[in-house]
Amino acid sequence: MLAEVIAIGDELTSGQRLDTNSQWISQRLGEAGIRVGYHTTVGDELEAGMTAFRTAVDRCDLVISTGGLGPTADDLTRDVLARVAGVDLLLDEAVLEHIRSLFARRGRPMPERNMVQAMFPRGSRVVPNPHGTAPGIDLEIPRPGRAACRVIALPGVPAELFEMWSAAVAPTLVQPQGRGRVICHRLIKCFGVGESELEAMLPDLIRRGRSPSVGITVSEATITLRITAAGSSVAECRAAMGPTEEIIHRALGDLVFGYEQDELEHAVLRLLYQTGATLATAEWGTAGTLAGWLGEAAEPGAYVGSVVVRNWPAAVAALGLPAEAALGAAASRETALSMAAACRKQFGADYALAVAAFPTVPDGHEPPERVHFAVAGPEGLRVDSALFAGHPAVLKPRAAKQALNFLRHLLLARLRSGRPEG
Repeated sequence: MLAEVIAIGDELTSGQRLDTNSQWISQRLGEAGIRVGYHTTVGDELEAGMTAFRTAVDRCDLVISTGGLGPTADDLTRDVLARVAGVDLLLDEAVLEHIRSLFARRGRPMPERNMVQAMFPRGSRVVPNPHGTAPGIDLEIPRPGRAACRVIALPGVPAELFEMWSAAVAPTLVQPQGRGRVICHRLIKCFGVGESELEAMLPDLIRRGRSPSVGITVSEATITLRITAAGSSVAECRAAMGPTEEIIHRALGDLVFGYEQDELEHAVLRLLYQTGATLATAEWGTAGTLAGWLGEAAEPGAYVGSVVVRNWPAAVAALGLPAEAALGAAASRETALSMAAACRKQFGADYALAVAAFPTVPDGHEPPERVHFAVAGPEGLRVDSALFAGHPAVLKPRAAKQALNFLRHLLLARLRSGRPEG
């Protein structure tokens, strides 16, 4: 079974609102063993909507849409479906009474316009919406010479969509297939090499037609490997993915830092928790990126604080550094080391991580050639740097990730050596 998800609304096509419903629906369809082949976004126009649905019905067995079921003139999904199916709209008295009761509970009369939400294409089924005035539509559209396409239209309000899906949609998706199939994904997070280099380290894994399949995506230098398997149960899928995951680990080693929604800050914090160590950070040029990430992810105890500066006088004042102008004149190893040592002393932390990715790059100017990062810890001072050849817009997150990855490797080495903290 192949599915398509259609998101409807001018607010989506204009970029005013991000479509997260399509992502959520695709995840739920995958859990039901249904492969999603297409995502379509269409505005609030009758002809455009009809074209989108006709195309989806022709190429897919199941179409799920969100949006366009409200009472206003630009809510056209019910009209679109009726025209695509070649049927008229009929009033459902039970649904109308439910909508009236919702308004009554709110102490308001029902506007006449809301009657349209009780109109359904002939032959369709109602998808109940217990807490909203926009019930869904479940309709089979005939296709000459082959099985009908099932179209389910749901409202765009996420809370209503989620509830309706769990109660009335999901239970009906398994039965028509009769196979009890599920699709499972395993996300493996990596950092430290480029996308093409990493792919070369995984011979024959990332090829079309392989089962389980392995996909690769990259975002701000973090590489995600996605293993996908289909089977009769989650346990069967996990078993099928196991050997592939082992191959990835053997090939990539410590390039792998986590799974699913992990980011590098989560990996670093796990190592800190394992050793009972604390961490403070000092940043120049990353605008508090490390502080934001670690502060959001950390439980109390491991991450104790940060210093964020924009120039050398601020670094001198905040960290008690020597005021020699030459030290802060350019991004350097010496500056990163000085910041890390001073930060550790100031916060009394087991580790301090400093990143020197300055100066702030104005429009039209070249970014610094190297980003420097240093760690002060029980074993002393460590410093490293990385070439920066990307767009200035990604300097901050990439520099912060490089710094975190440097600390991660130092913590891994210390943990494996069995040396105590302090």
